Amino acid sequence: MLEGVLQRLAVEAGDPARYQLVVAKADNAGGEVHENFPLNPLINRGLRIEFNGRITCAACGADTRRSYGEGHCYGCFRRLAACDLCVVSPVRCHFAQGTCREPQWGEAFCMQPHLVYLANSSGVKVGITTEGGQVGRWLDQGATQGLVIARATTRHLAGVLEDRLAQRVSDRTDWRRLLSRDAEPIDLPAQREMLREAAGALPEGVDWLENEPVLGLRFPVQSYPRRLVRLRLEEAATVSGRLLGIKGQYLLFEHGVLNVRRHRSFHVRVRVADLAEPILPEAAAAIGPERQMELFS
Repeated sequence: MLEGVLQRLAVEAGDPARYQLVVAKADNAGGEVHENFPLNPLINRGLRIEFNGRITCAACGADTRRSYGEGHCYGCFRRLAACDLCVVSPVRCHFAQGTCREPQWGEAFCMQPHLVYLANSSGVKVGITTEGGQVGRWLDQGATQGLVIARATTRHLAGVLEDRLAQRVSDRTDWRRLLSRDAEPIDLPAQREMLREAAGALPEGVDWLENEPVLGLRFPVQSYPRRLVRLRLEEAATVSGRLLGIKGQYLLFEHGVLNVRRHRSFHVRVRVADLAEPILPEAAAAIGPERQMELFS
């Protein structure tokens, strides 16, 4: 059993990818330590995650009734540069205008080399990531293929190119397709060639890359849920059942999927479950009659 504040799904490339559920807990010196709960051995076995009703901000540690921006209280969500809209939409970066919420953070994170890539998760998509972080990014997105296509000197410049290419291919993942089937292989180099014309004249500081290899990734998924119900710990305090697989930041159960990243900062208890324990009645009681039929259809 593992008890603490939910952090993330840690993942390493492998055949298939290797996952651990990470929680934080206080140590004897008043600090914080992280403990990991290996998940791959639990595929096709029972897993139970219990939420005790408490959420603490990942930044300031204060109790919050609701999690904003993946684990923050509202005050930190409004204050921190890491929670600004330009982080998820880098083309909107306003660092050069002198209005960054935290200029030192911007220097350390945004003013560093970034990569533009194509990935195959629910189909071909374009995205950006820090240089050297592409494999972890693809694993987090549940991508079965990834290809770096450009390098930029800053996050903003990478975002400018991403914005241009997003007019031809999606910059989003369809979570329903991602969690309902294996992705069909895509000729990413051919997509790269098609997009080179769409990219037009590259901004200074951006280099197009012609010879990067395609990386293939595989995930520990035995089968997919028959019904894609989003499981939320704030609605059903306990998520329990047979673990069918793990893909991206999602745990796949027979009766629905749990986005672990969305539940960062939730105080939980995690343990191996007896598959004879009740699953659906408990969840149905928690989410209310208007959505109960989602669990049975």
